Amino acid sequence: MNLAESAYTLTKCYPKDELFGMTSQIRRAAASIPANIAEGWARRSTKEFQQFLRIANGSLRELETHLLLSQRVGLCTTEAVQPLLTEATILGKQMLALHRSLLRKTN
Repeated sequence: MNLAESAYTLTKCYPKDELFGMTSQIRRAAASIPANIAEGWARRSTKEFQQFLRIANGSLRELETHLLLSQRVGLCTTEAVQPLLTEATILGKQMLALHRSLLRKTN
């Protein structure tokens, strides 16, 4: 949720002509991460939770890509993007650890 909130805050300063482009892509990918984690957990099935964690991880990687592209095309600065990328790295490690824990549970 924190990463999604940070992504929304970052994109507030993007140009209006990016509202349906990069702004939308970043916000959707960022919001998709906690939404998929929550949906997977709510299914009450370890295998389904694992699948939703994989989907959340895909959204996380998509978000990272959009953030890097935003920086490269001049929509934001390295200084603005770096905290989000750091947060994304930490979240990715946490999700991987959770996924591995669930794998041990099913084996």
